[in-house]
Amino acid sequence: MSKVIHCLIVDDEPVAREILESHLSKIEAVKIEGSCKNAVEAFNILSRQKIDLLFLDINMPDVSGLSLAKSVGNTVKTIFTTAYREYAVEGFNLRAVDYLLKPISFERLLQAISKYLDEHVPVPVIADVEMTAEKNDSLFVRADRKMVKVCLADILYIESIADYIKIHLTGKAITTRETISGIEVKLPQKEFVRIHRSFIVSLAAIESFTNEYVEIGKKQLPISRSYRKEALKKLEQ
Repeated sequence: MSKVIHCLIVDDEPVAREILESHLSKIEAVKIEGSCKNAVEAFNILSRQKIDLLFLDINMPDVSGLSLAKSVGNTVKTIFTTAYREYAVEGFNLRAVDYLLKPISFERLLQAISKYLDEHVPVPVIADVEMTAEKNDSLFVRADRKMVKVCLADILYIESIADYIKIHLTGKAITTRETISGIEVKLPQKEFVRIHRSFIVSLAAIESFTNEYVEIGKKQLPISRSYRKEALKKLEQ
């Protein structure tokens, strides 16, 4: 079972709270435990239930988001949300996971959630299984209301986007409703490597790599700390 991220939204602007609630409701791994209009309401919730991640506005009346973050310390991780860029330095000094400028897009929010997962959620150990693709050179995925054949040799990399994955092929991309862990167990281990919670890459497509990223065409894809040891071991073979 994947970890559920228990989140709390704190913002004095109703519209800002609604936008975050709408975005977060689309992400299966997230459970919204509350939506507060000020730091006092938030503190009361934090004192009585488990919260993993705060989405915290900085500029609020009476008690600022920065003050609340300082009071809870490192027991709860924080993603700051604000319309004011000048607070960024102080936010990161408090070891915030990320700093989102309003208006917050769904794509940017996904990046912040991915960063939280990468840094603070242990990677599950997946047992070795016999891959169905080991014996074949293709697999089928559902896209555009039909099953589409994907040749493994054409795959450059696979990207996770919430509850979907985008399979980047030579010359095109296919989006399908699937988790990246679900597609990972269907791929031959000798030909593909997971480098990040959000990326699986084809070993044959990699043009160069460092300890921090791989290059495929003009794209640089990050190697995260959680996957670095196993990824580099496979890349250096």
